[in-house]
Amino acid sequence: MKRRADFALWSRPVCVAPMGGGPTTPDLVAATADAGAFPFVGGAYLSAADLEVSIRSLAVRLQRPFGVNVFVPGRPTRDPAALDRYLAELGAEAASVGAELGHPRWDDDDWFAKIDVLVDAAPAVTSFTFGIPPRAAIDRLRRRGSLVMVTVTNVTEADAAVSAGADLLCAQGIEAGAHRATFDDTASDDELPTLELVTALRAHDRVPVVAAGGIATPTEVAAALAAGAVAVQVGTAFLRCDEAGTSTVHREALADPRFDTTALTRAFTGRRARGLVNGFMRRHPAAPSAFPEIHHATRPVRAAAARAGDADRVHLWAGTGYRHARSAPAAAIVDWLVSELFA
Repeated sequence: MKRRADFALWSRPVCVAPMGGGPTTPDLVAATADAGAFPFVGGAYLSAADLEVSIRSLAVRLQRPFGVNVFVPGRPTRDPAALDRYLAELGAEAASVGAELGHPRWDDDDWFAKIDVLVDAAPAVTSFTFGIPPRAAIDRLRRRGSLVMVTVTNVTEADAAVSAGADLLCAQGIEAGAHRATFDDTASDDELPTLELVTALRAHDRVPVVAAGGIATPTEVAAALAAGAVAVQVGTAFLRCDEAGTSTVHREALADPRFDTTALTRAFTGRRARGLVNGFMRRHPAAPSAFPEIHHATRPVRAAAARAGDADRVHLWAGTGYRHARSAPAAAIVDWLVSELFA
């Protein structure tokens, strides 16, 4: 497939975002693919072996194209003293749910082995977040027929991704739920809204752009396409659907009037991410940039809180359109999202 050609990996211009940590299940991937959307599988936090099993089982089940997303590894925290001070704050949080902090280790998320898995599996689209993979990896994937998509948050990142050989850009606006895709978590980014970012990227006549961030209604889908996106990537709108593996405490919080806003925080993982504002976020507003060290340290606390139904000590990732997340079959949500396009 040519880099700049019109492409139709889906019959409807909706991509289902790779929601790690449970929400994206094989049933959700299958249901949205059957409904004409293009689903992504989240490969972050999985071992390469587990990712390979997941891809192969879905390939057999679906017989339809899908994408896989992985995190580009960063580097260990630049301020270990700040990390130590922050971890000292968290002892009471862990004790409150009967847990102990995990080891705050840095790792590359099995990066090199995952690249080999992805090259071998050659999904229709391989998506990268937090940076750009080496040019050699991009070339290997493209030779196997896998389109390479890089998530960007500003024009500078987009320039670098296109220069490196990306076939697609995922334009992540500031409204997006879960982790910000900025290449450098310690640098200030432009924090552009989704439509403004899409418009800026299309003004340079680059590769095709997929819009992501705060898109949760038919009107917002239509607006993103009108701005020049070839498709939209939607995550939060599917968090409460029947097939999602979203935890009970997370599902309930999305509809709970007590949680009335979202914000960016590093408190749970050490990397900026948008979620429903809860007690943990309020108590730890100055968490340092240290990913995945803080992710590993808080993981047992978050797991214990989820089991206990404690919504104030678990991450509740959500984009700004979270009130539009509905309890319904995934296919019905896909139908609804594109309803204004075919009215």
